[in-house]
Amino acid sequence: MRKVAVVLMLGALAGTAVAAPKPCEELKQEIEVKIQAAGVTSYTLEIVPNAEVKDQNMVVGSCENGTKKIIYQRNGD
Repeated sequence: MRKVAVVLMLGALAGTAVAAPKPCEELKQEIEVKIQAAGVTSYTLEIVPNAEVKDQNMVVGSCENGTKKIIYQRNGD
């Protein structure tokens, strides 16, 4: 159940991130705060160019006017 809640939260973040372009580092920090508030302790967030995204399900944010994505990967568990 906890994993489902995190996935839903990250999906919501992705939707709001697309609506307002932000600098990548600023958006990444906001996403980190929300992930940590959900109790996730072992994860990776990475800023990558659009061409390097291999799995759209890992995308939790878009930045620099849609040219880059922030991808999330939960480690462990």
